[in-house]
Amino acid sequence: MNTETKVAPWTLISLRPRGQHAPLRRAAKAAGAHLIALSPWALQAQRDTAAHADLTAALAAERVVFSSPAAVQAAARLVDLAAPHPGQWLAVGAGTAAALHRQGAQDIAAPARMDSEGLLALPALADLRGLRAGLVTAPGGRGVIAQTLEQRGAQLLRANVYARQPLPLPPRTLQRLRRAAMPWGLALSSGEALALLLAQLPDDLQAPLRAATVVAASERLAAQARAAGFGQVRVAAGPMPAQLVAAAHAALIPPASS
Repeated sequence: MNTETKVAPWTLISLRPRGQHAPLRRAAKAAGAHLIALSPWALQAQRDTAAHADLTAALAAERVVFSSPAAVQAAARLVDLAAPHPGQWLAVGAGTAAALHRQGAQDIAAPARMDSEGLLALPALADLRGLRAGLVTAPGGRGVIAQTLEQRGAQLLRANVYARQPLPLPPRTLQRLRRAAMPWGLALSSGEALALLLAQLPDDLQAPLRAATVVAASERLAAQARAAGFGQVRVAAGPMPAQLVAAAHAALIPPASS
């Protein structure tokens, strides 16, 4: 007789921008988790003439870095990314590269290690003396990329094609979090999102949240979580939803006994 192993419920907290929780929700559901979508921000594409001019200049550079899928989507609202481009285009990870391919862009380089450090280890960015480097991004965020490109000799052409707009935490979602099944996992792919969350989280949720297991998309984010007072921090294999969920499941749910 076949028996079905029942997995105890657990909760995964997502800090993705408003409206961008679906992939993580699907991965969490497949792993037996309930997802709490706690967006501390929303993304807003920039459509003004200044953003268009900055993007046009950045895309003409010898090296062009796209910092996220959101940067690709916002850029595609301003220009045709399928048009031929003179330089080498680089994506911070597989998700950003896939977003570029969906827009028709070709010849995209992306690192196996999907974070700023992996991107900056690509041979195309090793020596930038005398070259222009476009950075398609948002204000804030991956400051290490811009700084390193300039340190390596590039003339930086930054195009802020979208912005992050802080959001208040919805009281109804906070109530759902208070009632959410333990244990909790926190999927962390942005240090800014974590800072925004902690700055407005009610006092009664501060300690329970810091007792959650953080699954960070990179070592850098793991260090930020520890500095913010989280005691249980794991580094996922990467930033993709399935990777974050797999790391949380492995940390929180004991293997089924045979």
